[in-house]
Amino acid sequence: MRRAYLAWRAFEERILQYAAAILLLGPTLLAIVEVVRRYGFGVSFPWRQDAVTYGILAAIFLFFGITQSRGLHLRVTLLPSLLRAKGGRAGRVAVELVEAVVAVVGLLFCAFVAWHGIPVALRMIETGRMTQSQIIPLWPFFIVFLVGMGFMAVSFFFQLYAQIQSMRGADPGSPYVDGADGNGSIL
Repeated sequence: MRRAYLAWRAFEERILQYAAAILLLGPTLLAIVEVVRRYGFGVSFPWRQDAVTYGILAAIFLFFGITQSRGLHLRVTLLPSLLRAKGGRAGRVAVELVEAVVAVVGLLFCAFVAWHGIPVALRMIETGRMTQSQIIPLWPFFIVFLVGMGFMAVSFFFQLYAQIQSMRGADPGSPYVDGADGNGSIL
């Protein structure tokens, strides 16, 4: 499991984040060019708004899993904070259980959306669904969304595994641990 996690994080950090950044750069540059064209020359591409909007969304979708792996998604921490304030072993166990339940729910939700979105994507391809400008097909952006949800499901899977290892007694301070060697090493 340790090697799988390290391979996943290497993929996220060495490939995926740069792909998302490049994907974000394209629409950003197009938006800048369009501002100059519109205000400088009074002309604009009719499809530019769709391209910019969906291009930026696609970049964000690709970054879903990375954000989850880094623990940077917005989340409600009221319950874990209250449980930690309770203190003692019971509070720590309760927080670990809440974190495990959150990882399970996140994993199931992301996997459900990704899996059940496949027929929707295929239907979009069949019907030739287009963006509002009627120039750009919508299905590539939807597929990127499904891939992003799948990546986030993988991140939730590793979080769940780490939480289970932590509850088994591995180093509770490490977000992803492999309790097999007993020293709390990263997966």
